Amino acid sequence: MTLKLVLGAAALLALASVADAGDQGDPEASCDGNTFQMVECLKAKTAQWDKRMTIAYQQALKDAVPAQHDQLRAAQRLWIQYRDANCLYYGLGEGTIARLDAGECMRSMTEARAKELEGLGHQ
Repeated sequence: MTLKLVLGAAALLALASVADAGDQGDPEASCDGNTFQMVECLKAKTAQWDKRMTIAYQQALKDAVPAQHDQLRAAQRLWIQYRDANCLYYGLGEGTIARLDAGECMRSMTEARAKELEGLGHQ
């Protein structure tokens, strides 16, 4: 059980290293192929959404009133911790599908947060 936990955590950490994934692929294209290709595709899509989220976060900080700055920073840090813990849950599942579930979790949650941050101040 411990080895499984360590291997699952390592797989999710690999997925979380989206900064190295680059700007490959169309964000709307489906991720087809073998498991490795699908995981790599999800990492690339997550990297695109992560970059968009970072830009939106920086803009939200600029647009926020000074009293909101610390709270937005704290919320973003906690959100990242939540996303990582939530997606690790999927990554610890059975079989190779767990890697895909974890990758899709990272992609979809990062996309949703990017869109949320882009919408701040526009409600």
